[in-house]
Amino acid sequence: MSNMDTSKEKIRSILQFFFDQGEKAAKAAEKINLVYGPDTVNERVAQNWFRRFRSGNFDVKDAPRVGRPVVENCHKIMEIVETDRHVSTSLIAEELKISQKTVWNHLHNLGLKKKYHVWVPHELTQKNMLDRISICESLLNRNRIDPFLKRMVIADEKWITYSNVKRKWEWSNDSELIQTVSKPGLKTRKVLLCVWWDWQGIIHYELLPYGQILNTDLYCQQLDRLKEAIAQKRPDLDNSSGIVFHLDYTRPHTSIVTRQKLRELGWEVILHPPYSPDLAPSDYHLFLSMANYLGGEEMASREACENRLTQFFANKEKVFYEEGVMMLPFQWQKVIEQDGEYLTQIE
Repeated sequence: MSNMDTSKEKIRSILQFFFDQGEKAAKAAEKINLVYGPDTVNERVAQNWFRRFRSGNFDVKDAPRVGRPVVENCHKIMEIVETDRHVSTSLIAEELKISQKTVWNHLHNLGLKKKYHVWVPHELTQKNMLDRISICESLLNRNRIDPFLKRMVIADEKWITYSNVKRKWEWSNDSELIQTVSKPGLKTRKVLLCVWWDWQGIIHYELLPYGQILNTDLYCQQLDRLKEAIAQKRPDLDNSSGIVFHLDYTRPHTSIVTRQKLRELGWEVILHPPYSPDLAPSDYHLFLSMANYLGGEEMASREACENRLTQFFANKEKVFYEEGVMMLPFQWQKVIEQDGEYLTQIE
């Protein structure tokens, strides 16, 4: 061990210097140990301090307080979180004999947030990713020249199950990718929700009778009912320069008969890349919120499902729907920046 001054504050200041230089935590620890001795700072301590610096906290002094020092608490909390990314703050507080608020503060300072696992439809191929980039670039350019988001009607469907599993979350920082898992098969009792909405709210929705599936004929009938709903609820949109229709690539949407029906109605269908729920406002916004609302619920009948959906839609203010639609350009831009990879959603 070197006899040089190796006070904690000095070592932390050196760690901050390496952080500012863009050095990795492990490399910073290695360089410090070469100068001051092999046991001056270990890699985990360096990583914890780098997390703290990334969160914007550059105070390298120990705060005077009763109980365990701040950094010691941070170390122990990180050890627990790294062992179990699903652990609750109350369990951490109980184990370390500190307050739950202290745990929250430490996790925040370390740059950690609750993030939910993301369900993805399948692994993207290289072509899928290139298509996603190309379409996102096209839509971004078009929206800059001719903003169309307030003329857009979003159409989508979702199975509403009588028994709803609550999604899992884990602790993660902004630089970490969230775990993606394949969506489980829905074998439980369920009914299909068909919904159409825009930046102002729900325009029309239908909950199909139990056991009924959506086919092209039924979908075209729904489009006629949607046209009536638009005329009643969105007269300005009905009389505008043209409705822009957002559809995904499910079978009833892509049939020749459906496309012909949409042309007869005078509605333009915008591009949407296949296998891209992260670019569909219903999936990344409306249905995500709905899943959290219904999470853990057991419903006895189709009527119970419909009542809960009615409550959910009624409780959402206009700003909720506007945020979901106006987020699209940011989603397009992020897909381009991430070379076509799936985006993760933070809850």
